[in-house]
Amino acid sequence: MSVQTLQVKLAQTYPQHISELQSRTCEAIQRESIEGLIIHSGQGKRLFLDDNHYPFKVNPQFKAWLPVIDNPNCWLIVNGVDKPKLVFYRPKDFWHKVPDEPNDFWAQQFDIVLLTQADAVEKHLPFDKTKYAYIGEYIEVAKALGFELVNPDRVMHYLHYQRAYKTDYELVCMREANRIAVNGHRAAKIAFEQGLSEFDINLAYLRAVRQSDNQVPYNNIVALNENASILHYTNVETEVPTQARSFLIDAGANFNGYAADITRTYARETGVFADLIGSMHKITQQCVNELKPGVSYVQIHSSAYHQVAALLCDTGIVNLNANDMLETGIVNTFYPHGIGHFLGLQVHDVAGHVSDDRGTPNPAPDAHPFLRNTRTIEARQVFTIEPGLYFINSLLADLKSSEQSKYINWNIVDSLRPFGGIRIEDNVIVHRDKNENMTRELNID
Repeated sequence: MSVQTLQVKLAQTYPQHISELQSRTCEAIQRESIEGLIIHSGQGKRLFLDDNHYPFKVNPQFKAWLPVIDNPNCWLIVNGVDKPKLVFYRPKDFWHKVPDEPNDFWAQQFDIVLLTQADAVEKHLPFDKTKYAYIGEYIEVAKALGFELVNPDRVMHYLHYQRAYKTDYELVCMREANRIAVNGHRAAKIAFEQGLSEFDINLAYLRAVRQSDNQVPYNNIVALNENASILHYTNVETEVPTQARSFLIDAGANFNGYAADITRTYARETGVFADLIGSMHKITQQCVNELKPGVSYVQIHSSAYHQVAALLCDTGIVNLNANDMLETGIVNTFYPHGIGHFLGLQVHDVAGHVSDDRGTPNPAPDAHPFLRNTRTIEARQVFTIEPGLYFINSLLADLKSSEQSKYINWNIVDSLRPFGGIRIEDNVIVHRDKNENMTRELNID
């Protein structure tokens, strides 16, 4: 899609997005019996005993309304009926880049006032703050401004629950985030094939997506060999290993505040590990095919769990049939995480463990405590699907000391430890009559 076509799509779909957020706001404030919401973009956080700041991360409830993700000290005043008011921070500052005045496709949807001093915002806010709720992170700021109601549960539960249903504008943004991320994954694969270090592979990825470490939606996982067995590995070693046997990359990209989250695993040579990668691709795609409105996301995880068990049996890693293996809990050693999660404004998007828009808890099952989503699948929801198969030394040690050790072919396990593990992750939009695999449709390996 050309830049011009993308801009046209954004401009066409954005007014309906604002209309939907207005409707959600009306319902949220009615539940709390208030008149509106004051949404704070956030503010800079200074490092302890320092005069530098942490990288700014915008309030997700703020960027849900508009693609301003890099400007602290901004405020939104919304009531679901009147045109939203945006207090946009433009300081007089010769130390840092000052944001341009808003003039992009989204600007006409807001009444915009410019703020030159962050501590002078009160004159732009409603006088009687008892009728408004502050939505944001900075509780002390809210209290100093006179807000009594801060992030009220009835409002937050409703807004979080509704975030699972993406507007057309949001889907445009998420497709673009996937396109950007896939460019990075292709560059990273080439860098691996060239024999570069984790550090330099990560640089190749960032160069391709044109985003810095602080701009991508999460810390990239760029793991060679045994490091691929560390689920959230973010060290990126600078030295090239003596032998690069395998490569796992879990990395995303950001577009207008929306995240992509993609994982791929590669083997240097053909053999058992490469065959396992191929099998994990098939499991991922099978689970994607099973995403359907009306199905519990827990069922998708159970399907992946059964398929990984069958793979462990078929390859002789575990000398039990799949059903018996499931009863023993052995699969948890090789596949210790959930099948995926909601994706959107946040990588692990909110409200995955509730059963309704009032926040009624729906926790992960005891057998799978790390599953991030237990919702019933519905149209316009976006999920990651990311089954895994790992050889994690600490978990294998526990297994070896248990009664189940006798079922394990330890020679095969030991031969696979140096490869670390496998994860294959796609990003999928569920429609009423089909699934849209944003990642695979971009022809990534």
